[in-house]
Amino acid sequence: MVVLLGLGLPAAGAGGAAAEEPAAPSVRCTVTDPALAEISGLVDLGERMLVMNDGGDRLSVSVLDAGCQVLEARSAAVDPYDPEDLGLGADGTLWLADAGDNTAIRSTVALLALRPDGSAGVHRLSYPDGAHDSEALLLAPDGTPYLVTKDVLGSSGVYRPTGPLSVDVTVPMERVATVNMTLTGTPGGPVGRAGQLLITGGAVAGDGSALALRTYTDAYVWPLTGSDVPAALAGTPVRVPLPDSPQGEAISFTTDNRQLVVAGEGVPGDVVVVPIPAGTLPAAAATSGGPVPTLTELTSSGRSAVTSALIAAAVATVVVWVGGLVRRRSTP
Repeated sequence: MVVLLGLGLPAAGAGGAAAEEPAAPSVRCTVTDPALAEISGLVDLGERMLVMNDGGDRLSVSVLDAGCQVLEARSAAVDPYDPEDLGLGADGTLWLADAGDNTAIRSTVALLALRPDGSAGVHRLSYPDGAHDSEALLLAPDGTPYLVTKDVLGSSGVYRPTGPLSVDVTVPMERVATVNMTLTGTPGGPVGRAGQLLITGGAVAGDGSALALRTYTDAYVWPLTGSDVPAALAGTPVRVPLPDSPQGEAISFTTDNRQLVVAGEGVPGDVVVVPIPAGTLPAAAATSGGPVPTLTELTSSGRSAVTSALIAAAVATVVVWVGGLVRRRSTP
């Protein structure tokens, strides 16, 4: 039934054809640490990567080197419900989308902020139309977060907060766009052809030039102007078939913003670099809030408050400080 309904969905949004013969994907490295068996969020920093696991009873972000070895792992005293994606803000704050809800029972979801100064915060959000499962976060260049739902029929909603995030009250969201996935024939994922319809991750290029959503089998890339994510998603994306993976969920742009980095659950598991076809993206970004720097850029910018929190003195490399206590959430 899923397949038939998926075929009948409108083509607007993600109905773009596969791009012409891009360069072949390449394996960057292979994750072998059993503690990283459920990677669902990833941010590429060039010689380093930040990754987060799906689930767990303690919030944790790991810094990997170019060989997928863990350099640093820090955790915060917060028990997340179901964290699913990871984004990097312009100020160095890491945003974890605790928005997974496979059985659609949550009255609220949350964005978890891990700040460069070591503090953390829980920002609750609510949907206007009932519970949804979401595994994709799009963090616009101006800092606006968008959650994209994982819809079994392929018609995914895009939601954003109606006001500033708060650690004190739940902020309602509004639906601002719909992305319709269609069957592509690309193999992969744990649920057969239905995996071609399920959005499992999102990313915004560091220079603000593009955004991407992925399913278990394909990535979709849209040019982005300023921070207008809904307008971007109204256009036709380029579809990039991804290598066959048991359960691919994580996606990031590379630091040059011309390739994608993807990963998924399972150990051992490959981290794969997937070229974006030439001519897909504009030559330069036109962001309203300026380009989003990588953590590597932040640590070399001379901003002492950020630098002191992101450089590990022992190894002189980028780390993420997520220390500090965060109150445990009383509701899912």
